[in-house]
Amino acid sequence: MTGTLAPPRTEPAASVRTVSPLRTELRRGLGPWTGAAVLLTVLVTMYGKGLGWQGRWADATNLLHVVAGLLCGPLALAAGCWQGGRDRRRGTTELWDSVSRSPLRRLLVAVAPSALWPAAGLLLADAVCLLATWPYVSAGRPFLELLAADAVAVAALGTLGHLVGRVVRWRLAAPLLGIVGYVALGLAAYREGPVRWLGPAGEHQFFWDRPVWWYGPVAMAWTAGLALAALLAYGLRTARFRPLALIPLAVAVGAAALILRLPADEGPWRPDPALARQVCDEGTPQVCLTAVDEGLLPEVSAALAPLSAHLEGVPGAPLRWVGGGSGPALPGDVELPSARQDAVRNRLTRPDLYLNSAVNWLFSDSCRPGDGLGPNAERASTVQLAVIEWLAPTPDDYGPDTTAAQPHIDRLQAKSPAEQRDYLTRFLAANTCHPDEVPIP
Repeated sequence: MTGTLAPPRTEPAASVRTVSPLRTELRRGLGPWTGAAVLLTVLVTMYGKGLGWQGRWADATNLLHVVAGLLCGPLALAAGCWQGGRDRRRGTTELWDSVSRSPLRRLLVAVAPSALWPAAGLLLADAVCLLATWPYVSAGRPFLELLAADAVAVAALGTLGHLVGRVVRWRLAAPLLGIVGYVALGLAAYREGPVRWLGPAGEHQFFWDRPVWWYGPVAMAWTAGLALAALLAYGLRTARFRPLALIPLAVAVGAAALILRLPADEGPWRPDPALARQVCDEGTPQVCLTAVDEGLLPEVSAALAPLSAHLEGVPGAPLRWVGGGSGPALPGDVELPSARQDAVRNRLTRPDLYLNSAVNWLFSDSCRPGDGLGPNAERASTVQLAVIEWLAPTPDDYGPDTTAAQPHIDRLQAKSPAEQRDYLTRFLAANTCHPDEVPIP
């Protein structure tokens, strides 16, 4: 009896794992190094600028904005240009042209590292700096829409650099493009007029303001529209589809027109009443700062405490110390110097210097041309220096020579408390612009 043959056993086909071309492009070449360079550029620059920006969201956001525009933008341009010329340098241009994918699709995959890696490095650096700022901020919020617009601008610059690298057949094109980009972005940032708000590095210094709600999205449309228009114009090979590049170009032009309608000086920034409101302590005299600096209020109050003790009960002494953008608003208000300039993480680094500055501001008068002259001018200046040094001695490592004022300082210190109050009353009532009115201790 013949046996039956068993059917041959078939092995299951091994599954082939396909790797996405986009993933491959993102992992190779200069892209990851560009992202790391952007990350380190922002972090090193922010660290080198000191830690004063950690007290306000506006400080942190403004500095991040300038660093993104002036440093990361040119870096993305240069790196994108070098990445764009990679295939030509390797001699693989014809090989890529033989691939079945459309030219635009191949271009989008090739451009992705030049656009996405710099933006990712910038966003990661922004997140680190904002987290470092968060524990020390008392009011307001970070302007996330502006930071997102910066990331889009850096991605757009990387894209434009990539396209330049594909067109220009010169190895020095990348560094020269970075230099040209730095100069152009710097000139745009410091130019007068609304044109500077088109650039990604326009600086703003008023800390109780906020940007209008539409500026961030419109700025994204401006930069992304330009980059997308250039991509479509280069990647669409057929004349029938090339007019599609006019759509993002029209969006970019419309966004630029909106930005150019902004006021020349203020730009997109408007006063924020929540940040500009006054916050006062319970002391006598009161110390008042704007809400954006509320975290510094205990430090400023403690620094001014010795001066407040000297001036207690003296007619003409301040009723309130007022700091911030609003300035004195009521009779008896005296303006304070900026505390934020001498603070790190809501701590005054030199309370003695701040106290000395406050006394100088207290005794400063707005003199007209020709005032402060005469035979008693030098004596009046010496007496004023003596009063300042008596109330708030200048640290030894700072300030003018007080040798000539020392006899007056000694006499003030030797007076009884009642005599000191009587002299301060007469000194505060005098006009220091008229030397003859300044009383001698």
